[in-house]
Amino acid sequence: MLIEFSVANYRSFRERQTLSMAATPHLNKKRNVFKPPVEGEKLPDLLKVAAIYGPNASGKSSLIRAMGIIGNLLASPATSNDEPLPVSPFRFDSQLKNTPSFFEYNFIQSGLRYRFVLRMTAQRITEEQLVSYPKGKETLLYERRIDEEGEKYVFGPSLEGGKEVHKAWQRLTSPKMLFISQAVANSSEELTQLRRPFSWFQTGLLVIEQNNMIGLSAASIRFLQMASNYTCDLRDFLKAVDIPVTNIQLNTDADSVPTDKKLTLKEFFAAAQKDKVTLTHTSLLGRADFDFSEESGGTKNLIGFWLPWFMINHADGSGVLSVDELDSSLHPAIVAELIEKHLDSGRDTQLIFTTHDTHLMDAKTLRRDQYWITERDANGSTDLFSVHDFEGREGEDVEKLYFEGRYRGLPLIRRSSATVL
Repeated sequence: MLIEFSVANYRSFRERQTLSMAATPHLNKKRNVFKPPVEGEKLPDLLKVAAIYGPNASGKSSLIRAMGIIGNLLASPATSNDEPLPVSPFRFDSQLKNTPSFFEYNFIQSGLRYRFVLRMTAQRITEEQLVSYPKGKETLLYERRIDEEGEKYVFGPSLEGGKEVHKAWQRLTSPKMLFISQAVANSSEELTQLRRPFSWFQTGLLVIEQNNMIGLSAASIRFLQMASNYTCDLRDFLKAVDIPVTNIQLNTDADSVPTDKKLTLKEFFAAAQKDKVTLTHTSLLGRADFDFSEESGGTKNLIGFWLPWFMINHADGSGVLSVDELDSSLHPAIVAELIEKHLDSGRDTQLIFTTHDTHLMDAKTLRRDQYWITERDANGSTDLFSVHDFEGREGEDVEKLYFEGRYRGLPLIRRSSATVL
């Protein structure tokens, strides 16, 4: 579960900006928050939902992309020294051109709080630090940093494995690779100290960037081929949002799945495209079977959204799903229903999404501290802030006040004057 995420010198983010999932005290709607399961320290309640608004090109997508930077590094490890890392510094300030981009995650995994800091340029990782907080006590696990003398590592005295193992992990870590990734990949199952926080980046934080829902639909299909007993879960998910699917039949092309090696993400999607999927729809006139290719774009998007939705709700019940432009892939009424289901699930999961749908600014559903705004200043830099940063009262008409400019974050539209002849 996420406590807060910070980013700086990345795309439209110049100065450090922070998205906080810490709930403001004394606001109502208790179903919207949960108590973090951490022993030995008192933390604020955490929000289950954060909705991010703002004009086009204000930085919403960049924020989601920044959150997924670790996942991108893990999914596409650098295979060539010439291949740049997926970062782009803030371009309007020439002094930042060669300065590393900054990312910081404060999160909870397996009942323990962590802080993970990453700095990197397109050429290399310049800083990587992992700190844990057992019973609230700050404990360094490891730090990797570049200075004038080169790359240096500091290993905390409590880091398991021993000096020889630590040196071996260090030797295996190239400039463009995450140390934590190499350490976990080259350690035994008994060494869990790094494996636990690493698993949060692998499966606990799921980021869906813009326009990749169709690719996820292929992943959903492939997942069901490997775990067909969850087909009913997808069927029920579709029926709950008024897609009248009563049966899903999966027929796999056995030759499409290499059995002697681990599939890459590209191979995974390519194999999924060869799967034949038949969905049975029911109406008052009877039943009809449709091939997946015949389904509407909206239904395909829902099938794609189902997989990360399923994963955060069924893994350990404490995952984070971050989605860019959720309303562009799903109907607003469906989005509203999914938010309601999420709030009522009873699980300590979190949903973070960007949207232009102001109908979701419903004071009956979300709290003032769950609405976030992005806007660009005169320097082209993104500012990120919460509606709760502005004076106001609980229950006020957030949508109306947003359009009136109370919270800023509206597009500035300039109309040219027409000459009447």
